[in-house]
Amino acid sequence: MQDSFVANRETKLGRIRDRGIDPYPPRYRRTCDNARAIAVFEAVEAESRPAADAEGLSLAGRIVSMRVMGRAAFLDLQDASGSIQALLRKNNLGDGFELLKDLDIGDHLGVEGSLIRTRTGEITLDAARAVIIAKGMRPLPEKYHGLRDTETRYRQRYLDLIANRENMDVFRLRSRVISGIRRFLDARGFLEVDTPVLVPVAAGAHARPFITHHNALDRQLYLRIATELYLKRLIVGGFDKVYEIGRVFRNEGIDQDHNPEFTLLESYEAYADYNDVMEMVEQMISRLAAEATGSAQVAVGGQVIDFTPPWRRVSLREELQRRGGIDLDACPPSEKGAGELQRRAAALGVDTGIRESRGRIIDKLLSALVEPHLTQPTFMLDYPEEMSPLAKAKPGAPGYVERFEAFACGMEIANSYTELNDPQTQRQRFEEQEDIRRLYQDEEVDRLDEDFLTAMEYGMPPTGGLGIGIDRLVMLLSGQRAIRDVMLFPQMRTLPG
Repeated sequence: MQDSFVANRETKLGRIRDRGIDPYPPRYRRTCDNARAIAVFEAVEAESRPAADAEGLSLAGRIVSMRVMGRAAFLDLQDASGSIQALLRKNNLGDGFELLKDLDIGDHLGVEGSLIRTRTGEITLDAARAVIIAKGMRPLPEKYHGLRDTETRYRQRYLDLIANRENMDVFRLRSRVISGIRRFLDARGFLEVDTPVLVPVAAGAHARPFITHHNALDRQLYLRIATELYLKRLIVGGFDKVYEIGRVFRNEGIDQDHNPEFTLLESYEAYADYNDVMEMVEQMISRLAAEATGSAQVAVGGQVIDFTPPWRRVSLREELQRRGGIDLDACPPSEKGAGELQRRAAALGVDTGIRESRGRIIDKLLSALVEPHLTQPTFMLDYPEEMSPLAKAKPGAPGYVERFEAFACGMEIANSYTELNDPQTQRQRFEEQEDIRRLYQDEEVDRLDEDFLTAMEYGMPPTGGLGIGIDRLVMLLSGQRAIRDVMLFPQMRTLPG
């Protein structure tokens, strides 16, 4: 069936060319977009603009509906701003009216003329000229039901955007969020920078990297899993406040909250700690919500999430004890402690491997027992040291570091440390991570980066660091429940065959 539709369009394309018309001209000059044209006409009707402003307009868009009635036809033309009706009449177009026979839904058409209001009250461009500007060779998804097949929506996002125009609003919101982050940080004196995507050591997070090879250098490189260690090098170099918004790549599974490549904001501020960063996160996200949606209160899945500061603060250790009856201090960092923690996790129905580190078991316990209950914006504070090798020890709390993660709707949206700046302790932490990798071979742990350690030895001031997953933040602010709904081109599994 699809082949017959394509063949029919090919026939029409041939007829257009036979008439000496280029169906793909190199340019078409619009005077304005469709939404602006409608606004102009409404202003003319309100007598706040001269009537001539509604004359001699050139508009363009994709044909999304056609109603042919003998010597006249009504077409709906859709551009990024919205739709407008065009009236094509043989009396106005003369021989140009014959073009209508070879037009299809999905073609792009340019029309020139004056705006009128029809007897049904619809603002319409009465065309004096019509020109095809792109012939569509495949039929669009069925108009009235839109495009509902999830796989097709993600694999062919262009069809999703054509058929489900409301999804465009999600990506417009995403753009506003990213612009808002830049405005917020720039106003606070942060400098936006770029750091390498291809790196010799994939460090700065607990994640498995993608591996590639540089032919000219004949060396193995990795796609970055974080920007942290390069941004800290800039703090060492003398910048006080830096940030980067960019793609990072983690060779992990695909689910509702994860995609192998995603957009990450990381910022680092000298002479700050994680308390300062907490205040900044509250202020930034509440402002982003208000700017992007009109309110700091956002509806997500039938719940209203209130980003207004101050956010709730909870202790990781206390929450785990409250939700699971597990006292981490009773299972200290040792082989025996990890074994006891694993037994308790199993008794609570948490799936753990045959041999897993204490940090990984704690992470699974948090995911199963605590995080689902963090619906309203919440900071979870003070993580075990082995889960956070780049964070500074918390004074008076042996075995814990100054780290928070921010959650909303049971999903992590931000991660922050008071950054470890003691190079000797940092080396020891990295070496411990390498020991964990050798002992638990399939675990994702941080990696030792000698050049970063060398940089730290030149002296890094006390620093507060932050990472925010842009995609997850947009999920919350747009009310979407899957990360693929806020990424224009998510990674997809290969189709069979």
